[in-house]
Amino acid sequence: MPKFEIRAAGKSDVATLLDLIRGIAEYEKMTDELVATEELLSEWLFEKRVAEALLAFEDCEPVGYALFFPLFSTFAGRGGLYLEDLFVLPDRRGRGYGKALFKNLAAIAVERNYCRIEWRCLDWNQPSIDFYHSLGAIALDEWTTFRLAGDNIAALARS
Repeated sequence: MPKFEIRAAGKSDVATLLDLIRGIAEYEKMTDELVATEELLSEWLFEKRVAEALLAFEDCEPVGYALFFPLFSTFAGRGGLYLEDLFVLPDRRGRGYGKALFKNLAAIAVERNYCRIEWRCLDWNQPSIDFYHSLGAIALDEWTTFRLAGDNIAALARS
C-alpha cells in the first residue's frame, strides 16, 4: 500500500504547486487563463500570506493540492474558509485523496472555529459534483457568481 501524507505547502513547494495548478487548468480546459508564475505564487502565498495550500503526496510524489483562504459571513458573524482549488491528478483519483484533503480542510475549519467551507464547481464537472454531494455538501443553486476582472476593475476605479 502506498504511503500517503498531506502537509501545508511551504515556500520551497512553489514549483510543485504550480505544476499541480497547471494540471487543474488543463482539466478545466482553462490553460489560456493561467498566468500564475512561481514568483507570483511565492509573493502572494508566502510574503503577503493571502492564501494557504495543502499538498498531498503518495510515496513522496505530489498527487494533489487544496488552495484556500479566509472568508467572512456577516450573517453568521464569523469567518469561514473559501476553497479556491481542490485537485487530484487524474490517474490518482478514486483512492480517497480528495476526501483526505477535504477532511484536512474540515479540521482546519473546526480548529479556527469557522462557520463554513465554500467553493465553486464548473457546471459540467459531474464527477466533482457527485464527489461533493457524497461529502454532504449542498449546491447553492439560487446564487449567481459574478466577476469583475482586469481592465474592468481599472476602468471602474477610474470612473
